[in-house]
Amino acid sequence: MPSVPLEFNSDGMLPPKEFEMTVDELRQSTLVSGPGVKYPNWDSEWRAVLVDQLERLVQQLWKVGIDQIFIDGSFVEDKDHPNDIDGYFECEMKTLASGRLERELNLLDPHKTWTWDPSSRRPYRGYPKAQLPMWHQYRVELYPHFGQPSGITDEFGNALEFPSAFRISRRERKPRGIVKIKGAL
Repeated sequence: MPSVPLEFNSDGMLPPKEFEMTVDELRQSTLVSGPGVKYPNWDSEWRAVLVDQLERLVQQLWKVGIDQIFIDGSFVEDKDHPNDIDGYFECEMKTLASGRLERELNLLDPHKTWTWDPSSRRPYRGYPKAQLPMWHQYRVELYPHFGQPSGITDEFGNALEFPSAFRISRRERKPRGIVKIKGAL
């Protein structure tokens, strides 16, 4: 099956827009297969593993009725071997605050990794920050978004919500593209 073409801009990022793709299209895209000879160390195998892991979590989100799922991070940049896939999903605050969302997702996940409790974070060798259980199991971190700040600030120190924060590269502080996962619902 041919690659779904995506081009990195001169800053090594997807152009600043939303790219809507199914998981299969993502798997067949140049984000996995690589952008060509300019990137001889592109780790397609690792990127494919990350997409497989992402798919497991996305399917769980779909099963609880969540279909607004976005991914970004170094996975959507020209980094040969991204550490993980970062992303967020839209949900209702009351469903999250009640604990219902976490409970429903953990009923589906054999590893019970759905939590965003800071006390659940654990160190990982060579990494400066402790990671959530889902990162340790899947190397994917998906955060709930209902309109709250992300903990990421812009160049002026203003708190950004996930949609804004995830559309800016941390390394360059420049706008970048994001992938919206489309599918099951």
